[in-house]
Amino acid sequence: MTRVAHVMAGAANGGAELFFERLCVALHADGEAVLAVIRANEARAARLRAGGLEPVQLRFGTALDLLTRPLLAQALRRFGPRVVVAWMNRANMHAPRGDWTLVGRLGGYYNLKYYRRCDHLVGNTRGIVAWLRANGWAEDRTHYVPNFVADFAATPPAADLPRGRPLLLALGRLHTDKGFDIAIRALPRLPGAVLAIAGEGPELGALQALARREGVAERVHFLGWRHDAGALLRAADLFVCSSRVEPLGNMVIEAWSARCPIAAAAAGPAELLRDGVDGAVVPIEDPAALANGIAALLDDPNRRAGLALAGRRRFEAEFAAAPVLARWRTFLAAMAG
Repeated sequence: MTRVAHVMAGAANGGAELFFERLCVALHADGEAVLAVIRANEARAARLRAGGLEPVQLRFGTALDLLTRPLLAQALRRFGPRVVVAWMNRANMHAPRGDWTLVGRLGGYYNLKYYRRCDHLVGNTRGIVAWLRANGWAEDRTHYVPNFVADFAATPPAADLPRGRPLLLALGRLHTDKGFDIAIRALPRLPGAVLAIAGEGPELGALQALARREGVAERVHFLGWRHDAGALLRAADLFVCSSRVEPLGNMVIEAWSARCPIAAAAAGPAELLRDGVDGAVVPIEDPAALANGIAALLDDPNRRAGLALAGRRRFEAEFAAAPVLARWRTFLAAMAG
């Protein structure tokens, strides 16, 4: 058993934040001693409590917040971890040194100034790990451990989505990085299809205006932030990832889990996907190419079914809870020394 503290100062919603919750609860259920420290968020705290944990909630403010680091240090000393995993920039900004191995966990290409105190770094893609090494971090201090997602194979499809037309699904925060505008610009070339976008964020108004300008407003459905990604994916004919920046894309793994075929145009998903085997990869920032890739899949149900089956097999072998938890437990034990 490894005593590990996981520290998350992220947003109320997001892929990394949800994986943090899943990992903490799963490690605890698997027999590890886990302390979860979070930015004050009662909904997240309730989910962690439901998983058997009692989280510590702190402010995790900006650099002017002088209270969080000493309070965090106090909580860590009480718990006595062998390993502290600090997730993303703000948690690492506040994470103190102590009688533990400090690990910075990255799910993207973040500003490395926040990770100077870390003993080791862990990335959830091989591309991130290669980038860390290219930026001067030694090979023996940088590690790849992937994410896992829930198993959605038996999840009932969502009943509140449009029916009667091919349904395309996009998931994520409504931010320019996510490239939802590219998917909307592809839609005029797909006259029979409907696009559902599940997420919230600062680009909502701009995306709604774009859909009107493109003449597809009645075929683009903004669902808001949803906590039933599995049900949405089970209802969709195709999952579409058109991100400009997407280091990994938990959504790709979730789509594999749900047996939903994928069309993607982003670097992180392209690292995962084998084009033509378990997904379709198209050029980035190209609405016409995205539309062509989607149309080819919509026109070929057998090909979609083959991609979905191959993706499901990848999920079971590499990204289900059991194999990823085993990798995390091995990694944490090595960090504990």
